[in-house]
Amino acid sequence: MSDTQMQLTIAHLYPKEMNIYGDTGNRLVLQKRAEWRGIKVDIHHISAGDAIPEGVDIIIGGGGQDAGQGKIQDDLQTKSKKLHELANAGTVMLMICGMYQLFGRQFQTHEDETIKGVGILPLETSGGDVRMIGNTVYDTPFGRIVGYENHSGVTVLDDTSLAFGSVVHGDGNNGTDKTEGCRVHNVFGSYSHGPMLVKNPEFADELLKLALERKYGPLTLELLDDAVELQAQQTAAKRPR
Repeated sequence: MSDTQMQLTIAHLYPKEMNIYGDTGNRLVLQKRAEWRGIKVDIHHISAGDAIPEGVDIIIGGGGQDAGQGKIQDDLQTKSKKLHELANAGTVMLMICGMYQLFGRQFQTHEDETIKGVGILPLETSGGDVRMIGNTVYDTPFGRIVGYENHSGVTVLDDTSLAFGSVVHGDGNNGTDKTEGCRVHNVFGSYSHGPMLVKNPEFADELLKLALERKYGPLTLELLDDAVELQAQQTAAKRPR
């Protein structure tokens, strides 16, 4: 099957409420890297009350303040069953910071408010006393990822072997166990802003490939010129926290 026959449906969860660090950029990167290869992309913005579209291939979500997470928690619970079904079926998802926390079981804020998550990722988060902020570097099965973290949430995985990456530079999930993020099936969670995919084109392509191969079978993505993106990655990796 040629690339021109392919198409992807991308759903962006709560693009207004959970976009405090510009994580909409992740959606734009996936969209453009697909379109540059002649793949048609259908974008859905999913706000409170909106249904997740049938046939969705990729779901993304971003970071937000604690107040933003509290505002969407009830609506997210109405989507929990559908999200679990999609996750178990291998749908590709990328959840950053606040949405990463809400894909766990719960987030206990510093003010002792419990924000319930959907429990797709086996983890819990509590509000800490120290803000973990600055440039990050970590190793993953998909190569080295460079990003930027800004959170006081302390996230603990049930099983550290499910971490998305191993911290080289920065704090990651909690500043102590060297884990960063979590992966279950094709659901990825991370504290890495940047937006993450802007400076990590190889991982962006892995997400596209996972989604396309679920739909169309084994394939090879056309190579793109990533010189600018990789230069940005290298520059960010050298910056102090």
